[in-house]
Amino acid sequence: MNNVILLADRNSHAWGFAEKIQLYIRQTKEYLLPLCEVQVNKFRNGEIGVHVPENVRKKHVFFIHDSSKDPQDWWVELLLVKDLLLSASAESVTFVLPNMLYSRQDRKDKPHVPISARTLARSLSHGLDRIITIELHAGQIQGFYPEEVPVDNLYAFPEVVRYLRLNHWDDIKDIVVVSPDAGAAGRTKSFLRKMEKAQERDLFKQNYSFALLSKERSKPGEIGGMQLVGDVKDKNVIIVDDIIDSGGTLCAAADVLKANGAKKILCYATHGIFTRGTLELCNCFDVVMTSNTYKQEDPNIKVIDMTPIFAEAIYRAHLGLSISKLFD
Repeated sequence: MNNVILLADRNSHAWGFAEKIQLYIRQTKEYLLPLCEVQVNKFRNGEIGVHVPENVRKKHVFFIHDSSKDPQDWWVELLLVKDLLLSASAESVTFVLPNMLYSRQDRKDKPHVPISARTLARSLSHGLDRIITIELHAGQIQGFYPEEVPVDNLYAFPEVVRYLRLNHWDDIKDIVVVSPDAGAAGRTKSFLRKMEKAQERDLFKQNYSFALLSKERSKPGEIGGMQLVGDVKDKNVIIVDDIIDSGGTLCAAADVLKANGAKKILCYATHGIFTRGTLELCNCFDVVMTSNTYKQEDPNIKVIDMTPIFAEAIYRAHLGLSISKLFD
């Protein structure tokens, strides 16, 4: 991996994320990947300035960005860093995005609104070589990018299943995997298949099952009604989703599951934004899990490390190896 460098903002969550990627590659691939700093500052009027002190000429640069930044700053910093690297004659530029922001705006749900995910793609694509992210809200967003800018959409499930089997073995015996809505059913069934595959070598096989919550929204961010399709009576359940925003939907789901006789209730979402904090959510669930794509400070939230998956993807992408085999 000659002439490859990692790049991140030292004063953001991305720096610690990048350090873990660097450590993983050093320990498993026996290669010390340089980690360089991008300096981000703001002028008095709020304009953003960026600077990379290191020489990046002819380097393959993997810029790891902080998804917990203000979304508008996040977007502008991507544009400025890309321009900086291209102007400095970087050999290639890859964006490593723990969460692809604006992914929830992937279609027109009413007249006279933008498709913001497409707008982001158009603004980033020119001169970019690759994007590596995890658990896109909608997989079809990859189609907004031209074929010369591949988007590697990684999956968190292998790490989540490994974590559950190591730390919550008693809780997942014959557990019901619940989709929070119809749109997430495909993701939830994929998680269920990972759970089943992980026990292939177990002497005693568990019987995992699937249930679905059907919901109606009264307006964005608010639930009008919710019904359960499936049987959760006297069983432990786990709700699997990609994003926890306010947590209101999940708390409403927990109420429905309890009303239908569920015992222990767990939930996992890769991107824990927690715009209303975590107190209410922790009161609704027995176990709340998320990943470290966002900085998490509440000790009651169980955080699953995704940097091994990103490190493998970076290593494989640069060497031209298969990334999809990580999830077989």
